[in-house]
Amino acid sequence: MAECNKIRGTVVLLRKNLSVLNDASLGGKEVCLRLISADAACKANESPGKPAYLEEWSSSKHIGESSFKVTFDWDEKFGVPGAFVIQNNDQNEFYLKTVTFEDVPGDGRIHFVCNSWVYPMERYKNDRVFFTNKTYLPSETPKPLRYYREQELQILRGDGKVGRLQEWDRVYDYEYYNNLGNPDKDHKYALKILGGSIDYPYPRRARTGLPPTESDPDSESRLPFLMSLNIYVPRDERFGQLKMSDFLAYTMKSIFQYLKSSLEAIGGTPNEFDSFQDVLKLYEGGVDLPDIALLSYIRKIIPLELLKEIYRTDCAQFFEFPKPQVIKENKSAWRSDEEFAREMLAGVNPVIIRRLEEFPPASKLDSKLYGDQNSTITAKHIESNLDGLTVDKAIEKNKLFILDHHDALMPYLRSINTTTFTKTYASRTILFLKDDGTLKPLAIELSLPPPENGDEFAAVSKVYTPSEHGVENSIWQLAKAYVTLISHWYESRKESMLNTHAVIEPFIIATNRHLSVLHPIYKLLLPHFRDTININAFGRQILINAGGLLELTVFPSKYAMEMSSVIYKNWVFPEQALPEDLKKRGMAVKDPNSPHGLRLLIEDYPLAVDGLEIWSAIEKWVKDYCFFYYKSDEIVKNDAELKSWWKELREVGHGDKKDEPWWPEMKTRKELIDSCTIIIWVASALHAAVNFGQYPYASYPPNRPTISRKFMPEEGTPEYAELESNPDKAFLKTITSQLQTVVGISIIEILSRHSTDEVYLGKRDVSEWTSDQEPLQAFKEFGNEPAKIEEKILARNKDTKLKNRVGPVNVPYTLMYPTSEGGLTGKGIPNSVSI
Repeated sequence: MAECNKIRGTVVLLRKNLSVLNDASLGGKEVCLRLISADAACKANESPGKPAYLEEWSSSKHIGESSFKVTFDWDEKFGVPGAFVIQNNDQNEFYLKTVTFEDVPGDGRIHFVCNSWVYPMERYKNDRVFFTNKTYLPSETPKPLRYYREQELQILRGDGKVGRLQEWDRVYDYEYYNNLGNPDKDHKYALKILGGSIDYPYPRRARTGLPPTESDPDSESRLPFLMSLNIYVPRDERFGQLKMSDFLAYTMKSIFQYLKSSLEAIGGTPNEFDSFQDVLKLYEGGVDLPDIALLSYIRKIIPLELLKEIYRTDCAQFFEFPKPQVIKENKSAWRSDEEFAREMLAGVNPVIIRRLEEFPPASKLDSKLYGDQNSTITAKHIESNLDGLTVDKAIEKNKLFILDHHDALMPYLRSINTTTFTKTYASRTILFLKDDGTLKPLAIELSLPPPENGDEFAAVSKVYTPSEHGVENSIWQLAKAYVTLISHWYESRKESMLNTHAVIEPFIIATNRHLSVLHPIYKLLLPHFRDTININAFGRQILINAGGLLELTVFPSKYAMEMSSVIYKNWVFPEQALPEDLKKRGMAVKDPNSPHGLRLLIEDYPLAVDGLEIWSAIEKWVKDYCFFYYKSDEIVKNDAELKSWWKELREVGHGDKKDEPWWPEMKTRKELIDSCTIIIWVASALHAAVNFGQYPYASYPPNRPTISRKFMPEEGTPEYAELESNPDKAFLKTITSQLQTVVGISIIEILSRHSTDEVYLGKRDVSEWTSDQEPLQAFKEFGNEPAKIEEKILARNKDTKLKNRVGPVNVPYTLMYPTSEGGLTGKGIPNSVSI
């Protein structure tokens, strides 16, 4: 009979440390749990119930994951448990994974998915509460749980008070990007505050509460470099142990931001690359750095054993990297025009190319401010390569396309070229779609701002056309290099940093502030937020900050983030949907008889073909899931948490866009499904498309340079003579230097690498994330889709008629291949923006 008066449970947790001294006065009461009823008939004074304690806590000597038993007194009047309160009286925090009760009268097995760090109770103003894996809309929540549901959200929102947040705080709040500069260090490290203004709009980031700088009360102070990993993010948003181990190499490599000044201080300068063979040594044995003073200096700041681990060398050959896929099969195929064009559809930059709808291309820049910025490309430049078509006929037949990096860059070009190490151009590239489905470049226009004191108020432009021989071919290769260097930053870095990393962070903050863990949309979106706040915080500390690695290794230098703010002015949430993006760029048109309701104007467009299958699989999963919980539009409209989530997301998280008419109102199931599909697509597949191709294509700098240090050589100059006599050396002296190359590849290697604990699209790291069987079945069906899509991708890559899938470099397109193993694979779609 006594057995029936007990509920026995198993608690799985990870202990960080064992207590140094066991406090005998606690008498085995280090960790206390009390149940909260989910039964509406339960009286207020009966919930939470009587305390129960983890058994054998003090006697356990195991660090790491452990299971503990807990036994509760049972009273039938209490009803079914729906949550529990936990108090940690130990001196160390622990990671609570799950709690499971077996044989609960009337309900059988009850499971709690916790996955949260629990600190000693003196760190909290309120007890920690965990709910079962049941899913409730706010209006359907059992009455005894409503108070705790609302209280938990209030805790996560914080009290709004100014003050530095600590690792045990669980506060999700917003702040501008006002912590990138460091004006207290030097005025040259002062940067514009991004967000909160018409001129420099930006998504909000997670607040840290660090005090303002002394020089500028509107700017947030920064942690010292070596403390960067201690920047505040809510503890449960931090990387897991495996991910942190993988990430440490990135942190240590970032020490190179100090090497530039150190090189000058000790009188050492890295060698220039004299030939492409010198560049290849980076992947075939390493580059010698014979300067003993430099090597000695590096060894002082980085322990030798760590150097060996990071660089996989004994320091004799100091910098050595895995060979990029773009040169594995053929070391020179990247130079071909076909590969140059193919990578606009299937490389690291597949999301900017658009159909040309007017000729010559016109600028949208204000001519009163910038002069005449319209293109100087004429029909004479291109008509001889249009397979007998006129320009008008080629446009009519959807044969002309453009890669346009003119208007976005021109307003900053004079500043970039005069105040940084960069010498570069704004560019337009016109391409022609051949009958075999490939693109061929027809003309490249390189433009500079009007002369400051000149008579003409128009861009200074020159048009280059393809050539296969002599110095004209060398000039053409340089013209393509100027285009690809802009593409590398403007497309992949802009897409990755702004359109995935930055725009997703406000969704994460708003979700935690307004959607309870019991809410179906919280459960739907949670896997797609993993590690994003943490990687973004680290990025602001050591990558995109003033004087950080991005400034050292990409051409806009100190203007990079400011330029991304200007680009954000054109960000439109509904257009982040892949079908809408393709239509906006003129790459597809509506067609109800075509797969996905779209007809691609370039049928062999790998990103679009594979991406649309991923998009459709996500959309179906989201629809099946939402239809289970929302039987009508009225339920969506009346969901209080959903309403407050979407309101704050629009008005605060993306507050600089709050008055835009394109925001969904979130009153119908379609609006909910469309919005959640976009969020999942951006966090998973879009990020994969623009991020994990970086190492395969961009870690070989001649293919995707990030910096140009010289302008195009003019005939009659020594630079032109060198281009005639030694074109490879002249090319390499124009693009990234050796030091910048090493730093740049180090960054790209880490950003392109999957961690060993990554979770990919269609998978979850928790199997019992809900107790509702229909959503679990729908997710199982969604989880079967990646394997089907992978088979199709492999088949397409083997189809020799699809020439854009592999190309001259023999690199199959796998960026939309859903799964991957860890490392540099060039494939795999993680659930979230996790690197």
